Amino acid sequence: MNTTKPIRLLRKPEVLRRTGKSNSRLYAEIQAGKFPAPVKINADPSSRASGWIEEEVEAYLADRIAASREQKAAA
Repeated sequence: MNTTKPIRLLRKPEVLRRTGKSNSRLYAEIQAGKFPAPVKINADPSSRASGWIEEEVEAYLADRIAASREQKAAA
């Protein structure tokens, strides 16, 4: 029996909704290495379709929450 969680890809509108980021902030953080990069959905090089791995986005959010809690505790 396979107990591995299936990989789910999130499209950009869902990533923006979950993170509360603007489009420009999202790509600036990807460029700076602060947010997970999207993966190409299609193998066709002319395709622009991409998505984010849900688990990576959730891990990013969990890290941000933890950092926020640490800052409050230190204050």
